[in-house]
Amino acid sequence: MRSDLVFKSMSYVSNRYLLTRLVAKATRKLHRPNTRIEETTNDVLERFGRQNPMDTTVSVPDDVTVLRNVA
Repeated sequence: MRSDLVFKSMSYVSNRYLLTRLVAKATRKLHRPNTRIEETTNDVLERFGRQNPMDTTVSVPDDVTVLRNVA
């Protein structure tokens, strides 16, 4: 049920208003045409339940070359 997904997500984001805002933003970005919005929202909540949506660390593979524009 969706309430279970919400409670799992609350372990990472304790402020329910912030969680609602994050879920709404992510749902808009991940939604695919011809699918139900409810399914996309459930998918977002499942992702938030597995991983911290507020985590700012970015993992970059070691073999990626970063190019800088030197002016």
